[in-house]
Formats: sequence, C-alpha cells, structure tokens
Amino acid sequence: MMLNNWSVRIGGAALALLLVLAIAAPWLGTVDPTLFDVASRDLRPGDAGEITTLEGDTVKHVFLMGSDSFGRDIYSRVLYGTRVSLSVGVAAALLALAFGILAGLSAGYVRWLDGPLMRLMDGVMAIPAVLIAIAVVALWRANLPTVIIAIAIPEIPRVTRLVRSLVLTIREEPYVEAAVSLGTPAVKIMFGHILPNTVAPLLVQGTYICAFAILLEAILSFLGVGLPPDIPTWGNIMAEGRVQFVAYPHNVFFPGIFLAVTVLAVNMLGDGLRDTLDPKMAKRV
Repeated sequence: MMLNNWSVRIGGAALALLLVLAIAAPWLGTVDPTLFDVASRDLRPGDAGEITTLEGDTVKHVFLMGSDSFGRDIYSRVLYGTRVSLSVGVAAALLALAFGILAGLSAGYVRWLDGPLMRLMDGVMAIPAVLIAIAVVALWRANLPTVIIAIAIPEIPRVTRLVRSLVLTIREEPYVEAAVSLGTPAVKIMFGHILPNTVAPLLVQGTYICAFAILLEAILSFLGVGLPPDIPTWGNIMAEGRVQFVAYPHNVFFPGIFLAVTVLAVNMLGDGLRDTLDPKMAKRV
C-alpha cells in the first residue's frame, strides 16, 4: 500500500500541513500581509512593535518572523504565500496534464498526427522553461492566470512524450486490437481503453510538474517578472529582502525555508508514488 512507503508518508504529511496553513491563513495570520507600517520597519524575529490597522487603531504586535523594510509582517506574508504557491503548482500541473494527455493520445494513436505534433513539442522543449515563461508573462498582463499558463506551457511537451510512449505500447495490446476489430470509435478507444492504463505514470509526473511549477513561480517573482509585488509570494518576499540580506537575513530565510520544504515534500511524494505504482520498483521496496 502507498501508506507503507515512508516517502509517501513524510511528503504527504508535510503537504497536508502546508495545505492547512494555506487554508487557515486568514485566521493564523496575525495581520494583513499587505499592511504597511513605517514605525515597524526592519524588526527582527520576535520583536514587538505597534501597528496601525486599516481601521486606524494602533495596537501592539509581536512579529514572529520579523518585518521587512516596509513594516509588513513576514509571518503573515509567508502564510499567504503558501496559498499562492500551492495554487500555482496544482493548477499548472493540471493544465499541463490536460493538454499533454490530449496531444499524447493524438500523437500515439493517430499515426498521421505523430510527426507534426512531436516536432512541435521538440521545438518547445528546445527553449528553456524560464525564457518561455518570461515571454508569455511579457506578452500579457502579469497576473495569476497568466503565470499559471506561462509555467504550464514548457511542461506540456514532457507529458505529451510520456503519454505517446505509453500509447504506442498499449495500442498493440490484444484488448485494444479487439476493440478496433469490433468497430469501436477511436475516441472511445483512446479515452476508455488506453487512457486508464496511463494514470499511474501520469500521477507521478504530475507531482514533479507541481514541484517545478512552485519553484519556477518563485524564480519569476524573484526576478521581478512574475506576480505583482503587492501579492505576497515567497519569490516576492525574497526579492524584496535580498537587498538587506546581510543585515536582515530573516526576510529571505523564512520564505526560502518554506519554499525548500514544499518542493522537497512534493518530490518525496512523487518518488514514493513511483516506487509504489511501478511494479518493478515495488519489488525493491
């Protein structure tokens, strides 16, 4: 069973905790993550200060992870950044899987589509993912949907190649040949007979895409070409704190730790799923 695998246990538990933090951010966050307060600038973790709420009231506040150069609470910003990162990772993975499955099924089953589709995918794979993402964001307004699409595009060819390779093998199976001989429509064969047998490897591939998407979103935001600075993301927090890293390393340290743990957890979950779902690997575990 999957739960017998330690990678699945540890990675799943870490992701479950991060998901709880993301959902409960409005209640766990101590203040508004976008609230500016000049009097509380550059406080270190655990320092206390006074903040002015949006209602105009001045209250005492403990900055658990310190504050940035604008007086914003790093703790609240990191919590809300968890929401953004997980949303981008899951959405980009689902989008890449959806288009990759359609393209892979078409290329693997419809023979005359194989050449043109795979040459198109080879062309996309020849361009670095960061450059594609930057180009897409530059063409359209930098917002959450645009960033998700920009991150998903470079991953579509990888899913397509995986699905195509599986289809080329599965379509030679006797049950598929029997369905063809009975006059079953091609669409029904692809989605009813072939696609269900690709779920396991696609599930594993989806976890790796999710991890890469989370990391790429942070890279884009850190470079200033991702989500707008007013949106609390781990990349934006680190980008704003890198100027004062020597004096105030907590601005980069805390979001960096969350980013590293999230990517590690997703990759561990993917490795565990691969070991469990792959019969050859399962024998070794």
